[in-house]
Amino acid sequence: MKIIAEIAQYHDGSLGRAHAMIDALADTGVSAVKFQTHIAEYESSIYEPWRIKFSYQDETRYDYWKRMEFSKAAWIELKTHAEERCLEFISSPFSLEGAEMLEDIGISTWKLASGEIGNKLLTSFLLSTHKPIICSSGMSTWSELDDFVSEAKARKIDLTILQCTSKYPTAPRDVGLNNITAIADRYQVKSGLSDHSGTIYPALAATVLGAACIEVHACMSRQDYGPDVSSSLTIEQIRDMCNGIHMIEEMLSHPVDKDMMADELDIMRKTFTKSLCVARDIAPGTVLTREDLIALKPLRGITVSELDNVIGKKIVNRLEKYEVIQWKDLK
Repeated sequence: MKIIAEIAQYHDGSLGRAHAMIDALADTGVSAVKFQTHIAEYESSIYEPWRIKFSYQDETRYDYWKRMEFSKAAWIELKTHAEERCLEFISSPFSLEGAEMLEDIGISTWKLASGEIGNKLLTSFLLSTHKPIICSSGMSTWSELDDFVSEAKARKIDLTILQCTSKYPTAPRDVGLNNITAIADRYQVKSGLSDHSGTIYPALAATVLGAACIEVHACMSRQDYGPDVSSSLTIEQIRDMCNGIHMIEEMLSHPVDKDMMADELDIMRKTFTKSLCVARDIAPGTVLTREDLIALKPLRGITVSELDNVIGKKIVNRLEKYEVIQWKDLK
């Protein structure tokens, strides 16, 4: 299972904050950290509207993307830092120029945002590298996905498609867990979930459904600044999510045979299984009735499951009250 913690723009343009997030996430159990590589002049214009007008300092969306830019040297620093902390470094490019820069610094896996699936300038380049691609599907139709998957398969690309709902935060009814299996069945590729619910539960459910990849947004605190905080998980939540995912994976990879498990628990079974005992002193020759019998732990004689085979039998030997009945005592 690949577990990706998306830092995205949480750094708010601060390289130091980006590094701090790498350190904070390194011990949570995630396998990768993901950023977004924005170069404003190659992806936006002054006419781009705000999704949410959250910024106090940026007059336009273009200004915001400009402030989110890091230099090539900074991206190299971040990649090196992530790898030193045993995390895969991933970043979504939002322009051909951004992708070319990431290729230059040696990125190993591409993450394609759903809004870029129709960007042939970008997708043609990503496909030409023959590197694995993880593709979100939040704003994509089946038809758009069909076209992209067809191209990727023609080039034998290692492809993962993530069910995603581009609502921030995503309500439970909109998560779309059904599409995890639908994607796998439709395309015969790895599928997973890019979740914006702000909770750990969709990721756990997706694991049970066989997701190969989980992606969640990360933040330090719910009180932090930024457009994605409400749909993000805190560091503590991500740690809990990873522990849950790994536990579910272990459970799913070790199916339990009921009969075999019962054999392994034989001592416990005998301790907690009850024997048929007599409820009073019983003289030889007595024909046993239900009122003569009581069930007591542990199993040392005839089990209570044999009740119908014991009622009506004649006692051969005298039995004291609460004494366990053995088959040799019956005729």
